[in-house]
Parts: sequence; structure tokens; C-alpha cells
Amino acid sequence: MAPFAQNGSMSDTLPYGTGDASYQAAGGIDGLRHLVDDFYRLMDERAEAAALRALHPADLSASRDKLTCFLSGWLGGPRLFAEKYGSISIPSFHAQWPIDEALAESWLSCMAGAIALQDYEPAFADYLLAQLRVPAQRAVQASQNRHKSGNPT
Repeated sequence: MAPFAQNGSMSDTLPYGTGDASYQAAGGIDGLRHLVDDFYRLMDERAEAAALRALHPADLSASRDKLTCFLSGWLGGPRLFAEKYGSISIPSFHAQWPIDEALAESWLSCMAGAIALQDYEPAFADYLLAQLRVPAQRAVQASQNRHKSGNPT
């Protein structure tokens, strides 16, 4: 039996998370740039994201590029982050900061707002936000493990 497409109908379209289906659903690299730009704009604008914003540099140019490149490969598109910056472990990288549930939820809230601003199929928007919860939770766990143990490095 063929896989169901994103809209639940039988189709040759691969389901999200298979091949580059998620990357394509996000609009490719241009769509990801729009998503990331909206994400960081919301982080700048939302008072409730001030603590999250404070963890980022004043100039978000590099952050924007890194998140766009990461999402490209993570969603099944070109592995631009690895090509430009090398490999990364999201939890280990983010463990350098004291990230708690509140910061993770702030990040996810900004991302949910940015996703809502895109012209995504509703099923993809839901799928993407659900998938992004996984690395957000892993970053919290890694950060808590590092900072509880008294090992700040």
C-alpha cells in the first residue's frame, strides 16, 4: 500500500519526514529563510521572549543563517549547516546555557508564531511544531544535566 500524502489521500507524494517532503513543504531554502526571519522578528518583539533573546547576540545575522542551514538538513533538504559550519549536536551545543522549560516554551512559542505566518498546509504546520518539540526538550535535558552536575563547560 502506498503511503498517505500529507492531506490523507493516496498519492505519490511522500509523507512528512520522508526524503525531502518536509523541506519541500516548508518552501525549500527560501521558505525556511522566511520562517527564520519571522521567528527572530517575533523573538525581538515579544516581551515574554526577552530572556530568550538575551541569550542571543545583538546581531542575529549568524544566528539566522545557522538556524536556516540547520533546518534545511533537518527537514531532509541540503545539509547546509554541516557544509558551512561542521556537525552539530543540538542538545550538547545548547547545554552551555541554563535552558529550562520556560525558555524552551518561549522558543517554541516564537516558532509557533512564525509557523502560523507561513503559507503552510495545516497538517505540515502541526507536524513541524510537534517535531521541533523534540530537540527543544533534549536541549533542556542536556542543559539541566550540565548545570546540575556543577560542570559549566
